[in-house]
Amino acid sequence: MKEYRDYYFLKAKQENYPARSVYKLKEMDKAFRLFKPGMKVLDLGAAPGSWTLYAAERVGEKGRVIGADLQSTETHFPPNVTFLQENVFERTPEFEALLEEAGPFDLVISDMAPRTTGTKFTDQARSLELCLEAMYVADRYLKPGGAFIAKIFMGPDFQDLVKPLRARYATVKTFKPKSSRAESKEIFEVAMGFKGPVQE
Repeated sequence: MKEYRDYYFLKAKQENYPARSVYKLKEMDKAFRLFKPGMKVLDLGAAPGSWTLYAAERVGEKGRVIGADLQSTETHFPPNVTFLQENVFERTPEFEALLEEAGPFDLVISDMAPRTTGTKFTDQARSLELCLEAMYVADRYLKPGGAFIAKIFMGPDFQDLVKPLRARYATVKTFKPKSSRAESKEIFEVAMGFKGPVQE
């Protein structure tokens, strides 16, 4: 999708982030104080790398960020980042081994989005599918008390994400960043205080 050359697009270029999406994560960090130095972060749907770069800055040299996406990226990452081209639904043994070795994580963040079809209900259903898979990854690799963020397209099955998150986390908040485009259906679920996976 062609980026609109809006305020956030231009700001990202000036600040050397590959995409405007970084400001959504910055807003969530400001609102919920998600990052601390030394944290371990898993970033799903990481390309082109804006969230990964911001996470790496916030956790510092003693922290670690693992980024994964179906697509590759030419973004240059600092030494505390490992980026892999991976399918979250078909995780390779190498990826699983890295997550076991690097984890458990303090924070799992997902900016994953489906390839849009233009059919609203199809796109929303696929968005939910991605969120739930990210949630299951967090079930396995997030440490107790950790936090989880997922982007979802707002739709009738929105509660199908909120309900299982509420069973797993002490606090679940819905957040619409100011830097999201007004016409965008995306919102973010910010879940904090991981209590552990739930048998469903």
